[in-house]
Amino acid sequence: MEAEWLVGSPSRTNMWAALWVGSVGLLILGLQPILLGALLNEGRVNFDQLAFAATVEILAIGVGSVLSAFLLGSGAIRAKAAVFLVLTAMCNHATASTDGPTSVTVTRGLAGIVEGGLVAFAVELIARSRHPGRIGGYFVSVQTLAQAGIAALLALWFVSRWGAVGGFEALAIISLASLAIIFLLPESYGALPKPADQSASGLWHPAPLTALLSIFSFYMFLGSLWAFLEPLGGDAGITADIVGLMVSVSLVVQILGAVTSTALEARLPFRPVLAIAGVAALAIALALSLHPHALVFWCLAMSIGFIWLFVVPFQVRIAVDADASRNTALVVPAAQLFGAALGPAGASAFVETGSSVGVAYFAAASAAASVLFVILNAFSLRRVQGEKGRVT
Repeated sequence: MEAEWLVGSPSRTNMWAALWVGSVGLLILGLQPILLGALLNEGRVNFDQLAFAATVEILAIGVGSVLSAFLLGSGAIRAKAAVFLVLTAMCNHATASTDGPTSVTVTRGLAGIVEGGLVAFAVELIARSRHPGRIGGYFVSVQTLAQAGIAALLALWFVSRWGAVGGFEALAIISLASLAIIFLLPESYGALPKPADQSASGLWHPAPLTALLSIFSFYMFLGSLWAFLEPLGGDAGITADIVGLMVSVSLVVQILGAVTSTALEARLPFRPVLAIAGVAALAIALALSLHPHALVFWCLAMSIGFIWLFVVPFQVRIAVDADASRNTALVVPAAQLFGAALGPAGASAFVETGSSVGVAYFAAASAAASVLFVILNAFSLRRVQGEKGRVT
């Protein structure tokens, strides 16, 4: 597999082990409704405190992934992964053992930082691939399948029997059990090769910034609609139970989106795909603002689930294309997580008493911004290429 990597030659076993470790760091994203919902039902937090703790953890995962990728280097992979897995288990155990909203928020914030460290192991591997979109597709497929399977296990067994304590302790056990594959990880990733033209590489240029902003805006669309799907359904006359069922079914659709994009990403141009996805997202948001019939609402909710993970490999590709140093690719999870976390906060400013239609308009604006940034990304790269042509 040496030809498939910019540096080093990780085996397929190395690759899948790294993708699993990264997926452990993102398990909480699919389990938050179950685990934090259990804390709410047990009276350990109220709704506002639950929302704050969830947001803190999501933001912390993004911060942790960036810090780990840029500050901890690309060596001693096995030792660092072992430390992060143990720390993740400790944070989950601490959440199970603690009481009170402040303690819950602190433990989940700390958990987010170390979970982000786990995510970095997968992201750094993806950044070193000659086919980052494909490996990114594998990553979202693994994490979504793991989230769906473990969510079912928690809901049907651990949380139903032992409440929030059982759920968080189960998550701690999964982290510790993952230590069994530590020696399947590569010992080192190796430093990313330096680009020939370093003056035009790095994060702080128009091309990488517009790439990241397009990803951030798209995930603001996703986060805002997903967080307010129940009140949007209520505006359309759909009960909370039915909306909850839509959310569950959408997990299967998300898996379908991830698998489909993994199969097709090498055959499709990434910028047109991202632009079309943004236009589709804009149409979905505007359709939801019209309080559609239940069947249409179902289709719109499933469409959100499908494009949620379908776009990820193409987002990885636009980040890689924008920056020859590939440092921008390391920030993609942070852009996604920040967008998903801040989207609901931004949308909440547009909620009016008795109506959530403003959320749909906010989501539509976020989708439109995503399309705009994709277009600006293309123009910025074209300008850079034109300047290089004049110089030569």
